[in-house]
Amino acid sequence: MRLVIVTGMSGAGKSSALKMLEDSGFFCVDNMPIPLIKRMVKAILLDDTDMDKIALGIDVRSGQALNGMNEVLRSLKCEQIPFEILFLDASTDVLVKRFKETRRTHPLTGVGRVEKGIELERKKLNFLKRQADYIIDTSHLLIRELKAEIDQILFADKGYANFFITVLSFGFKYGIPADADLVFDVRFLPNPYYIDELKRKTGNDEEVFDYVMKSESAGLFLNKLEDMLTFLIPNYIIEGKNQLVVAIGCTGGKHRSVTLARGITQRLETLDYGIKIEHRDIDK
Repeated sequence: MRLVIVTGMSGAGKSSALKMLEDSGFFCVDNMPIPLIKRMVKAILLDDTDMDKIALGIDVRSGQALNGMNEVLRSLKCEQIPFEILFLDASTDVLVKRFKETRRTHPLTGVGRVEKGIELERKKLNFLKRQADYIIDTSHLLIRELKAEIDQILFADKGYANFFITVLSFGFKYGIPADADLVFDVRFLPNPYYIDELKRKTGNDEEVFDYVMKSESAGLFLNKLEDMLTFLIPNYIIEGKNQLVVAIGCTGGKHRSVTLARGITQRLETLDYGIKIEHRDIDK
């Protein structure tokens, strides 16, 4: 039997994750009373049933009973009942935005400020996050990207380091991305904008990509950036960081930044981290 405990911050995508697991053949129970978890799992193990994949949704809606979850986990370990914990997280700013957009009430605030409820929820769920086998930060994920991450870590038997990288191209003329962790300026590279046949194309077009990458400086930049990121990421993980936004900018965000974002993404895809690429200003 495979038992997955799905937990995390309200608004981070737990319900969506449970739905995806249900579509993949899991028997899913959301907000199950914590005192009943061990009893239900043992009953399934003892019974002749075809329920070999179970996902349980646990979160702060359990109230004071959440304090007993640690004892449930210890008991499952003592009885050698294997389980995995999937923790869905997101930045506070993103969670606040999601609650405002959906007009939902945070379970810990009622009519109070959402930010305070989120802060309290983080404290209450910290013990589960520390024990999580998988952490997915959904701050920058679309639903289909969340599904791809879940498929990768639960069904593809692929190593996963609880770390997600977003490579973001942008144009300095439109401002530096507010959520960027690392910002790199590639305006030193030859600019396709001044080539008539390339001006209206973007770094997603091979002609532009090849024009930028034929510069020796572009290759050297990618080598140095790859070297730095492969050094930084394991150290970020040690310090508890689970996501990284790498922003690469040029003047307008159409040519050089898109090209270099594509280049570094191709190199990082060989590592065992989640990764996606975004082009913020490519259509401006």
